[in-house]
Amino acid sequence: NASVNPNIVEVEKCYTSCNIPHAIRICKMLGSLSPSCDADESFSFQDRASRFVCGQSGCNVEWPYEEVCKMALLTPEEMREFEIKLASNAASCYLSIKSCPGCRSSVMRKNESNLRVRCTVCTTNKGRTFEFCWQCLKEWKGPAPRSDRCDNHGCCNEDLKLLRECSDISFEYFDSVKGIKGCPSIRSCPTCGILVAHDGTKCKNVVCSRCKVEFCFVCLKLTTECRKINPEYFTHCSSGVAPRQTSIPVWQKK
Repeated sequence: NASVNPNIVEVEKCYTSCNIPHAIRICKMLGSLSPSCDADESFSFQDRASRFVCGQSGCNVEWPYEEVCKMALLTPEEMREFEIKLASNAASCYLSIKSCPGCRSSVMRKNESNLRVRCTVCTTNKGRTFEFCWQCLKEWKGPAPRSDRCDNHGCCNEDLKLLRECSDISFEYFDSVKGIKGCPSIRSCPTCGILVAHDGTKCKNVVCSRCKVEFCFVCLKLTTECRKINPEYFTHCSSGVAPRQTSIPVWQKK
């Protein structure tokens, strides 16, 4: 559920699911749309998501967008807002697209290991080559190609900073994994690079919410690889705790 914020306007929408009354809470703040359920959490759509998933305990069925519109009694204006946000979230999730800081046009990065990106629109309009930093979204400064930062003041990879500075956790939920200590609480998915957090409870194997690939949070191997040496699902990793990550994996989409 969204926390209370005076800048958020809440609109209650009632519907019935499985003969149980619930309310969808649509939160609008600074142009973003992040609906979430009330205490029953029977409906979930978080910021940056591009699909609707049932939040009831034990049920992760995806809701068709048309059904959401019907059950949530969305107005035409709210439907348009949802559709814009859905398209934007899907593009940011599956495509490497950002807005050029010079002209605000959408730019797709071809080489995900190079932060320097050229905007063809600004290059044409300005009559000179216009390149910007994919990370800080300022006009490019310094040599290239680079994958860490440009020479603009304050340019840094916030994800790498989180990986470097996050606290450690210990796994204590299952007897078979008790004693695993010194594991960073935030990891970058070894497949797509998205950041994943763990609080040390329940399973050490997690399924990435973006690429849907399961990996071991402790050794950072895919679960299938982790279990090759020891087929037990809940057990210590033979290779131990992987060190803190110093780079973000690039998603090789197929």
